[in-house]
Amino acid sequence: MVGRIARGFCLLFLIPAAVHAENWPQWRGPEQNGVSSARNLPASWSLEENVIWKAELPSWSGSTPIVWNDRIFLMSPSPAQKPEEREPGGPEIFILCLSRKDGRERWRYKLDEGNQLWRKHNDTSPSPVTDGAHVWAVTGNGVVACLNMDGELLWSRDIQRDYGEFGLNFGYASSPILHDGKLIIQVLHGMHTDEPSYIVALNASNGQEVWREERATDAVRESPDSYTTPALLKQGGKTQIVVTGGDCVTGHDPETGREIWRANGLNPEQRGNYRIVGSPVVVDGMIYAPTRRRPLLALAAGGTGDVSRNVKWKWEGAAAPDVPSPVCDGKYFYMVDDRGLATCLDAKTGAVIWGPERTAQGTVSASPHLADGKLFLLNEYAVTTVLAAGPEFKVLATNELDDTYTLSTPVSSGSQLFVRTATHLYCIGSRGE
Repeated sequence: MVGRIARGFCLLFLIPAAVHAENWPQWRGPEQNGVSSARNLPASWSLEENVIWKAELPSWSGSTPIVWNDRIFLMSPSPAQKPEEREPGGPEIFILCLSRKDGRERWRYKLDEGNQLWRKHNDTSPSPVTDGAHVWAVTGNGVVACLNMDGELLWSRDIQRDYGEFGLNFGYASSPILHDGKLIIQVLHGMHTDEPSYIVALNASNGQEVWREERATDAVRESPDSYTTPALLKQGGKTQIVVTGGDCVTGHDPETGREIWRANGLNPEQRGNYRIVGSPVVVDGMIYAPTRRRPLLALAAGGTGDVSRNVKWKWEGAAAPDVPSPVCDGKYFYMVDDRGLATCLDAKTGAVIWGPERTAQGTVSASPHLADGKLFLLNEYAVTTVLAAGPEFKVLATNELDDTYTLSTPVSSGSQLFVRTATHLYCIGSRGE
């Protein structure tokens, strides 16, 4: 029986996963650029208006919800002992599955325990990823697990035990990505370890190592630390893994992990505190690589070895993001800094279209989300500023929810927007939908 189940499980990976246009299967969405094909999303809402349902959550997390058909997956700690304070949450780490129809909890699975607070996040920060038949999750403690859509564990392993302890200054937060039957995970660290940074690919069907490649860097002190998530670059019929951190951006062969190219310049003064939080974005042959505020580099894809000459433009303005990742549709490049100042650039040239412009007052840690001709910017007070996408700065609405500590990026699917606060997940849309 076990053999038949294993063969059936592996067979699923021979069938290409049909990524429905309305699904949001991973951190930053189906194309990893923060853009959704959702339509008919409301521009305004409140606790009484355009909320289809809200689901109470065990605790707060920076993890983004992911959506596949009628299921929503989220990471969460167990409830905090003192929910009125910003504690790390309870000691246990869960993955939850909610019904998209009404927010009802379908199942939860305990992945790990020993949750900790890491300044602005906890050990549930990595977002899960799904192919519609399975869901994979990584905890900040290094536990990697695969479950089926009904919450049954298929395999689990501990990459800290296998490859050494994480050595980041503020804990581990990178999300996994899925490509060609491989779960790809980066561990870029150096502040509290002399062990090398690495990228590892696990067989998604059984968790066994396919390859593990060390990633060299000359970065010093905290600068090797990276909280980013890799992106996939597709060009000329081939795919590469794009990784940022350790003062550089690199491209890797997904079959072997081997480094194909490298561009320096993310830390031109070689400072010791240039850890990177904002993830890279790859759109239309361009690679956008944030760093600690500035410079943000825009490179043309292509080449091998040192491709630093591929930098087409760089942003060194004052309103540059530190924590939020940018969003880009290939024509316009949008970013919001941690103070809520929004800027729109020409994606190909870096020319300023508008900005920086003030949005709702408050610190922003969530990344901007682009859908239905609207740009959604969520701050830490659960206030969402909705801007008109395009060449004119126009505020469509400013929407408040429950005023709780909010880190998670909003996502959309179909005609619904999902906003996670510290206490609830909100499904926002038209009641008719």
